[in-house]
Amino acid sequence: MIRFLSCIACALMVSTTGFAKSPVAPVELEPWQKNAIDFETGMLWKVGGDATFNYRIIPFMVSWRTREMFGLHFQNGSALVVRNKFTAMVNYIETGSENRYLGLSAAPSIEWWSPSRRWSLFGGAGGGIGWIDAQGVPGGEGENFTLNWYSQLGVAYSFNPDWSFRTSAMFQHMSNGGRTTPNPGVNTLGITIGISRSF
Repeated sequence: MIRFLSCIACALMVSTTGFAKSPVAPVELEPWQKNAIDFETGMLWKVGGDATFNYRIIPFMVSWRTREMFGLHFQNGSALVVRNKFTAMVNYIETGSENRYLGLSAAPSIEWWSPSRRWSLFGGAGGGIGWIDAQGVPGGEGENFTLNWYSQLGVAYSFNPDWSFRTSAMFQHMSNGGRTTPNPGVNTLGITIGISRSF
């Protein structure tokens, strides 16, 4: 009887082992199939606008890029994709009539990825709203509520699937959207550098 029960137990163990599923290897996602958080800063110099002060701005930006919305995937392994990008910005105004600017903006992120996934080119243009500490002086911003518009073109290098370095040329416009007369706007152009974390 004991031998019979032992045989049944062994048979059950063998059958359980035979039907056990082998572990499934995790599938590595493409860079554009992940979300990403970008941390960027740089320097912007005034290149135009009605404001009379010689503005110099240090931007600090945190952006969330969503997964791919749509795109083209080529036979050589490269890809051209479009993602949504939402940015919170804090501008330190080093020279100008104001001191700081807080803003939110949204834009598409258009990205070309190399077949190796190491390099990518990116660009986009968008805008939003913000608040600036207007001083009420001639030649400065007319009120605290401010509209912003920006465009960016740059390159990124991926150290590994999760981290990358980014640098870009950036144009930024801030104005009151015609809400004040006169409507002094500030156009700035400069460079940014930053890092990105994908997840």
